[in-house]
Amino acid sequence: MSTLRAMLVLGMLEAFGPLSMDLYLPQLPQLAASLGTTEALAQVTMSACMIGLGLGQLVAGPLSDRLGRRLPLLVGVVAFTVLSVVCAVAPNIELLLVARFLQGLAGSAGIVICLAIARDQFEGVELSRMLSLLFLVSGTAPIIAPVVGGQLARIMDWRGIFGVLGAVGVVLLLVVVFALPETLPPAARHGGGLRTRGARRRGRPRSALRGGAVRRGGRRRRVLHLSVDVVVRAAGAVRSHPAGLQHRVRGRSAGEHRRQPDQPTRGAALGTLRVYLGGITATLLATTVFLVLALTGTGVQGVIAALVGFMLCSGLGGPNGQTLALAHHGSRAGTASALLGMATFLFGPVLAPLAAGLGGTNAVTMAVTMTVASAVAAVAAWAFVRRAAASQ
Repeated sequence: MSTLRAMLVLGMLEAFGPLSMDLYLPQLPQLAASLGTTEALAQVTMSACMIGLGLGQLVAGPLSDRLGRRLPLLVGVVAFTVLSVVCAVAPNIELLLVARFLQGLAGSAGIVICLAIARDQFEGVELSRMLSLLFLVSGTAPIIAPVVGGQLARIMDWRGIFGVLGAVGVVLLLVVVFALPETLPPAARHGGGLRTRGARRRGRPRSALRGGAVRRGGRRRRVLHLSVDVVVRAAGAVRSHPAGLQHRVRGRSAGEHRRQPDQPTRGAALGTLRVYLGGITATLLATTVFLVLALTGTGVQGVIAALVGFMLCSGLGGPNGQTLALAHHGSRAGTASALLGMATFLFGPVLAPLAAGLGGTNAVTMAVTMTVASAVAAVAAWAFVRRAAASQ
């Protein structure tokens, strides 16, 4: 599969989750009125989907290591399409909540297997470049989806939006059937998960969870107006371009030649590690600046600048952290990707309401939460990830 083809196909699969969660966001008040429920309970349908997206990866990822990438992905896309129709015809909020959770479970296959396929096809600098492109999709899709949903809301109700999601599922099904070959040969499949590699291998995927939690936690808090969020994400998108800073830095030490799936070059690993540690440290500095600006009441301009800096810095740590996590798990990429994705989608729905309940929905609460999460990630990276990756 060519790089361009992989980029297009995997990019569509990466957008699976954000589309599921955010496309009907502008229709939440109408949904609540139509089903005779509160707006708060209508918003829980988004949390139910996100929790499903997180938990489902723990199933879809290991299954893709056992059965290959295509079969679990096909089942997930078909189930997503059917459940979108169920959501569209749901007569009450209770059935909608159940259907949304199951829809998240089904949609998780696209997200986790997307990373596993990337690991099957690429490694070293090429893998980091592909993950950067996918990072770009995951950063922009959540703000494009509500804008598209807002336009669709002018011509259809919330049930029609779920019909659109069903149509998206059909398109993705066709893409998987006709444009996505099997990338994990039968000889490389297994059913043992990460445990078969021993305890010393298990630490690496978990160590990268902190970076994913910081990224998702910060992105999911829409404290400012949507237009501010668009500006921040648009500026942050620069950091994921394959010709960006991380590849110029890594190019000095990372080898481009191909290796066995579970044997990345030491030079490539150290190059990735340096950029990852630099990105995590810079992210902590950026969130600290954001906290200072929020406490001193600089204003919206300062907040925007600080968030742009955060997105730029996290763009160095995120893809390179994923590359480190997947590097030694070629045939087990599904299980490793599941651990990464589970943290990304489960920490956000838990931490955001907790932080808002304790400190309210304001810039200071957001800045404190992001700074604490960044500090935890930086400590974990320097104390554990650096030691584990450098020892290989």
